[in-house]
Amino acid sequence: MAEKVQERKASFTTSSGIPLERVHTPADTVINYDADLGAPGAYPYTRGIQATMYRSRFWTMRQYAGYATADESNARYRYLLEQGQTGLSVAFDLPTQIGYDADDPMALGEVGKVGVSISSVHDMARLFEGIPLDKVSTSMTINAPATVLLAMYIAVGKRQGVPSEQLRGTVQNDILKEYIARGTYIYPPKHSMRLITDLFAYCKTSVPHWNTISISGYHIREAGSTAVQEVAFTLANGIAYVQAAIDAGLNVDEFAPQLSFFFNAHNNFLEEVAKFRAARRLWAKIMRERFMAQNAKSWLLRFHTQTGGSTLTAQQPENNIVRVALQALAAVLGGTQSLHTNSMDEALALPTEKAVQTALRTQQIIAYETGVCDTVDPLAGSYVIEHLTNEIERRAQDYLNRIDEMGGAQRAIEMGFINNEIQDAAYFYQRGVEDGSEVIVGVNMFQTHEEHHPDLLKVNPDIETAQRQKLAELRARRDNTRVAELRARLETAARGTDNLLPLMVECVENDVTLGEICHTLRGVFGEYRPPVSI
Repeated sequence: MAEKVQERKASFTTSSGIPLERVHTPADTVINYDADLGAPGAYPYTRGIQATMYRSRFWTMRQYAGYATADESNARYRYLLEQGQTGLSVAFDLPTQIGYDADDPMALGEVGKVGVSISSVHDMARLFEGIPLDKVSTSMTINAPATVLLAMYIAVGKRQGVPSEQLRGTVQNDILKEYIARGTYIYPPKHSMRLITDLFAYCKTSVPHWNTISISGYHIREAGSTAVQEVAFTLANGIAYVQAAIDAGLNVDEFAPQLSFFFNAHNNFLEEVAKFRAARRLWAKIMRERFMAQNAKSWLLRFHTQTGGSTLTAQQPENNIVRVALQALAAVLGGTQSLHTNSMDEALALPTEKAVQTALRTQQIIAYETGVCDTVDPLAGSYVIEHLTNEIERRAQDYLNRIDEMGGAQRAIEMGFINNEIQDAAYFYQRGVEDGSEVIVGVNMFQTHEEHHPDLLKVNPDIETAQRQKLAELRARRDNTRVAELRARLETAARGTDNLLPLMVECVENDVTLGEICHTLRGVFGEYRPPVSI
């Protein structure tokens, strides 16, 4: 195996195949200061979207959490806030993500397993009990039913006396990457895009501080893409959303400032730092030159980062602390606005409280002890960093040109182009792992034979029965005549062109459940079935 590692070292490239010289010099990097680099907080934002960056305030430390019931997740959120977390990030269970109530036959065996179970506004109220929604920002990783979960959040805010105009946070709401990489879609693309633009339009006036979409490269990378592909396919999806909103009659400068992005941080440290810088610069150019946005806030690529889940190993899980620390440092040096650090035990189970605390402490050590936040974009001007930034931008732009020629991201997805590119990249990486040219410490080199694993979190299987009972009680006490009337109105509205968000808020306030709303829309929109090819 050691010989194979030395053999790999005969060719030095990044994970995206970008060659690295023995020593990089000014000749390797052409930098036009005004056009390509500029000052922090100035177009094209290569060096960061704020002039002072972390000298003014640190990134939001937003740990992703959610499991079992709303009550148990609420306890975890309050614990994280007590430990110094500065924002909430909600993980929903699989039934919630694909629009099924906890008592639906399709939810059997999955309730509360990979996130919190939310079927009604009462679940949402318990999730945020004792957490003032005018004081925290909340990110929700939800896509196909994003409109419904946002409606519930708005309703809970009202119960707390917090008007929607004061709510701050994000819904992921990125359905195109579900067709590419993740699979938690419900409706066909056309109807999904309608719901996304409805949410854009509604939030413009009713929830003005809400980030209406988090365009996600994270899951594209988790599916096996390279860093270049992560940038290219994420921005291609972003272009599709912007165009869809414009086609729906929205002015680009009315919604673009509320767009946000979500990227992965992997192990190739220098490439990851450069990736964030390249993505920021490329998006600024796209918004100013392609979409002719006039508001400087429309040019900003604001992004959340999560360390790479697919890089975590079940073998020697303590090694994951080191991986996460380096990935988090790359995100900070790349200028992230928000960060989640994975826990060491996540390759084995949902994280324990102790593991979550260590993950959060990792961010706090970077922020308070390393000194990397004392100056903005400290790696700028490094010949290799600028070389990689330029190369990632150039190669991502080549992909964007090809996708444009196909008719845009939605058409490229339908043709299978994006999926095939990711699958090929994943195959070549896995082949490298298996032949030893890609080293994973503790997995294919430096193994030990210990079978010990840390204490793991176990979700109580009885929570599914409890959730079903709560729903039965809700259905028995609510005004079912009113529920039927609202579902009928929702069906009529879905067949037309009216914005569905106001009616969804009314539905959840009257105890119409998540599953009932999604089933009503299924009856109008149908369900997406991916093409099968051999």
